[in-house]
Amino acid sequence: MFTTLAILFVTIALFISGRLRSDLVALLMLISLVLFGILTPAEALSGFSNPIVIMMVGLFMVGGGIFRTGLANVVSRKILNMAGTNETKLFILIMVLTGVIGGFVSNTGTVAMMMPIVISLAVAAKLSPSRFLMPLAFASTLGAMLTLIGTPANLVIDGALRDAGFEGLRFFSFLPIGLITMTLGIVILLPLSKLFLNKTENENDVQKTKSLKDLANEYQLYQNLVRIRAIRNSTLIGQMMRDLELPKRYNLNVLELRRRSAGLNPLLRTTEQKQVGPDTIILENDVLYLSGSFEQIRQFITETKSCLLDETKDETAPTFGGKNRFDEIGIVELVVLFDSQLIGQPVKACGFRENRKVNILGIHRKKDYILQDVGNEKIQAGDILLAQGKWSDIANLKNKTSEWVVIGEPQVEASKVTFDEKAPIAATIMLGMIALLIFDVVPAVIAVLLAAMGMILTKCFRNVEEAYKTINWEVVVLIGAMLPMSIAFGKTGITEVIAETLVGNLGSYGPLALMAGIYLATSILTMFISNTATAVLFAPIAMRSAIEMGVSPYPFLFAVCVAASMCFASPFSTPPNALVMSAGRYSFMDYIKVGLPMQLIFAVVMILVLPLLWPF
Repeated sequence: MFTTLAILFVTIALFISGRLRSDLVALLMLISLVLFGILTPAEALSGFSNPIVIMMVGLFMVGGGIFRTGLANVVSRKILNMAGTNETKLFILIMVLTGVIGGFVSNTGTVAMMMPIVISLAVAAKLSPSRFLMPLAFASTLGAMLTLIGTPANLVIDGALRDAGFEGLRFFSFLPIGLITMTLGIVILLPLSKLFLNKTENENDVQKTKSLKDLANEYQLYQNLVRIRAIRNSTLIGQMMRDLELPKRYNLNVLELRRRSAGLNPLLRTTEQKQVGPDTIILENDVLYLSGSFEQIRQFITETKSCLLDETKDETAPTFGGKNRFDEIGIVELVVLFDSQLIGQPVKACGFRENRKVNILGIHRKKDYILQDVGNEKIQAGDILLAQGKWSDIANLKNKTSEWVVIGEPQVEASKVTFDEKAPIAATIMLGMIALLIFDVVPAVIAVLLAAMGMILTKCFRNVEEAYKTINWEVVVLIGAMLPMSIAFGKTGITEVIAETLVGNLGSYGPLALMAGIYLATSILTMFISNTATAVLFAPIAMRSAIEMGVSPYPFLFAVCVAASMCFASPFSTPPNALVMSAGRYSFMDYIKVGLPMQLIFAVVMILVLPLLWPF
């Protein structure tokens, strides 16, 4: 028993110190339990096969698919635009929308997606973003109480109930709590945020970066862009791009080619976006995106018997409209260094296409933009080149640091690109998963895995590797490594001792006092270590305490779950709190001023409300 407690205290100390990542601390704890003979290797690794851990992996993929397809972004923008510049209305809409999204996907992902939207809305309304960012983080946590899958702590207490032989929780078992937490959170945060979080915004504090759309507009890519289809009987069909000699004969540049996919599955993407190379062979119905003077384009169309597509006519089906697609091909700016060997050479002689597999679409030189006959333009020191290519090839441009400097982070920009045409598919998959969970058609873990596979197979991700990148492995490993601690507590008798102590000291005052003690102990500990880890530690203690006292374990376990999640007084208790700290320019005391009163009010309300919803 004492060895287990010593390992636990060292683990907590390491969690609090923050010197090591939480998942590494949890793994060290797990290894120690095996080395001291407290757990067998099979027991130590049992957490990683637990349905909770597998569900978390699947839920990260489902949430990633929702973000990747732009579904959450589209919905949030449309709803938030309803608020206009009304500060109170905007505040309430941000809270409600974030909470609803946070009930179905990762609260960390929710905040990451909503943060740039909220900042831009606040700036447009001439309001301080600081007023909204901390409430945004808190709302994602409050909304996690709406559903079973909102937060890992919810899944932890569901697992504890099932393991003890009690009926598990349903998908919307948390809904009454979630509605209370959301309402209470808005009522509390509305005055507190206005009082403590209205920071004066300094224009110099806002880092201005160019989005892909900004770059496209700056270089007038779409103003100088036309689309040509290789219709039947066109002389383009079957020709290689090098044989057309577009830059030499017509002074035209090919940005990309779009081709109908050969796949017959209507759920899969029907249009492929391709970068054009010298060996690219044009097929019937291919659409070429050309930039150059319209006189030269008209001559090219006449000579090749091809078809000009107007701006309103789409190249495939109505699903694919507009020209602003960067899903597979992107753009980036390169600054030519003053000692670069490229200086004085024409762009076409620099080997960008041959060696780097990118095209140079334009040059920004001082105040001028060179967009015509770019291939023959000689490069000067300090020129900013607009390069276009596959995202992987753009990322490789950073390797050539002696000739140019890449502006921005191409990989970050690539991750921001959404497959908007897949949003309806992602919505259908998510609703299907929720229906399976609500009606208990299949086990919850199977429903989540089916949804995750659906996101991958319907191409809501660029590839499987991208789907894996959406998984927060730190959280997965943390949960998998912490779950066996409850086995160690049970084997060494710690759970019984703590439960008997709580029952002995508080039980005489009734189950309400005992539940209040468990709630406050959980709330205090979660200020220093992960809320998920706290839930894992206290769930078996709450269960044992309820059994010792002969009352229902449901209010006790809900107390653990709510107390572990409703931690607002520290920026490090939950990832969303930490995520907004820098962007909102918050200090630690800001969280104390706003979060501590909120946490105390929630403790009082929840201790009184939980027994009403789940009687002892």
